[in-house]
Order: sequence, then structure tokens, then C-alpha cells
Amino acid sequence: AMDQAVLDKYAALPRNQIQAEYVFIDADCTARSKCRTLDAARVKQGVDRLPKWTYDGSSTGQAPGDDSEVIIVPRAVYKDPFRGGDNILVMTDTYTPGGTPLPTNSRAPAADIFAAKPGEDPWFGLEQEYTLFNLDKITPLGWPEGGYPGPQGPYYCGAGADRSYGRAISEAHYKACLFAGLSISGTNAEVMPGQWEYQIGPATGIAAGDEMMISRYILKRVCEDFGVHVTLDPKPIPGDWNGAGMHSNFSTEKMRKKGGYAVIESAIRKLGFKHAEHIAAYGEGNERRLTGKYETADINTFS
Repeated sequence: AMDQAVLDKYAALPRNQIQAEYVFIDADCTARSKCRTLDAARVKQGVDRLPKWTYDGSSTGQAPGDDSEVIIVPRAVYKDPFRGGDNILVMTDTYTPGGTPLPTNSRAPAADIFAAKPGEDPWFGLEQEYTLFNLDKITPLGWPEGGYPGPQGPYYCGAGADRSYGRAISEAHYKACLFAGLSISGTNAEVMPGQWEYQIGPATGIAAGDEMMISRYILKRVCEDFGVHVTLDPKPIPGDWNGAGMHSNFSTEKMRKKGGYAVIESAIRKLGFKHAEHIAAYGEGNERRLTGKYETADINTFS
């Protein structure tokens, strides 16, 4: 293991510039990052004054090797909980050199939709479940190697060394998100041992997506420090164990006002007409989780 005390010696050195960790999304919807030095005065002028940057898209599944340049455009800035001080995390989205959003850039069309309907004032509450594993990626944290723990029941919101595996990661992630300025609103141990959840929101419009992706990046970095593997796989352990998802709570201003229940019911019925289309957009592997068992709905049935 790397000795954190050795790193701290260098991290404490004085500097006049700001380190900006540019976070971007690859073809698998996983957050990656690279760092650059920026002038503090420029950073203070806001996200629109931050420079664009590039990366090698052939290494992220987003471009061919003979034309690999991807342009990343800063969209949101957060405090860096890993370097501290004035250093920042920069959420970006991805474009071709000609300025066209990449096919994997779902942020750009979403931002256009929000901008076209400013009066809707959409709020999101996002509940992200995740599962912790030993670095073998086979054994969930706290599970006996090659075996199984006791059945589900005592682990959800549980306390105790025999049922709460990974609390230090949950706590560290919570504090890091608060430091970054995210609207993280809570956390709890989940039903399967070694599984946890945190909530982002209420957050408005495109900010909800930005904060969720940055929170996932922070989670990866926290687990890196603890030497633990984290996965968002919908069903990391087959059989009689709960899966992991990200539940979305949503409302517009009309839904939150008097008479809003009718608006909610109308919106839900419209969602039902495009159920299969929406399910296809929610990510791979949900057919393993959404079986109608273990606190899920059946993937083929809208209700």
C-alpha cells in the first residue's frame, strides 16, 4: 500500500496555482479524470472561463485510433475533497473536434430540454445503491471467502460489526460529497450485506445529473483509498440477494402545487406508453434485477 503520510508531506507544500481535476464520462458511463494546472484568478471568473481540454477517445471506447481526439467542455465546478484547499473538480461533457456532442454525451440534449422549459422547475431526488467488494471482485465486503453470510434481514440500516460492512467508506464518501458542495441528503446500509445507498437532492434540472456523476467519481476515489472495489452492477450476486439500482424521484412545479396529483397521474400514464423505450435507456443488466422479486417490479410490466 502507498503510505499516505508520505503523500501528505508533498500535498502540504505551498503553491500559487490551482489543480483542476477534469472529470468526464466514458463509453461505459463511468467517470474518469485527468488533472491540469490553472491560474487562480481565472478559476474565480466562473466555469465559463475555464479552458476546454482534450483526451484520447480511442482508450475510452469513444473514438477510433486514427482520429482519437475528444474535446471536453467544463460545465460545473466543485471543491476537491482529495486535494483540499482551493483545488477543484470540474464536471465536463464530450464533443468531437468539430463541436458535435459524442453519441455517449447524453448531457447535451438533456441540457437543451431543460433550457427549453425553464418554468417547469424540475426537482430530482436520486437514490444510488452500490456494492462493495474485496479487490478480487468476487467476495463482497464482509462475506466469508467462498461462502455466504446469514440471510437478508438484519443488514438494512443495521449496526454492528457482524452486519455493517464498509461503514467507513460510506462515512468518508458522505463527508467528501459535503465538502465538494453536493446536495447529498442522506445515506444508509442496504438490504444485502456489503451494500449501501446515498441520496443526492433535491437538485434542480441538469445539476442533478452533474452531481450524481461527480458523487460516483468521488465514491470511486474513496474506495481507491480504502483498497476496496465498488460496483453499480444491478445484480452483483445472483440468487436470494437484493440487487442495486438508482431510484429517481421527480417533480415539476405544477406537481408540487395544489391539484398536482392529477398532473402526476397524467405524467405517469404518458411514461407507460414508452415503457420499453425507457427501460432500454436505463442501463445494461436490469433484466437480472427487475424480476418482480426482492423489492423490484417486473421489467416487462408498467404499473
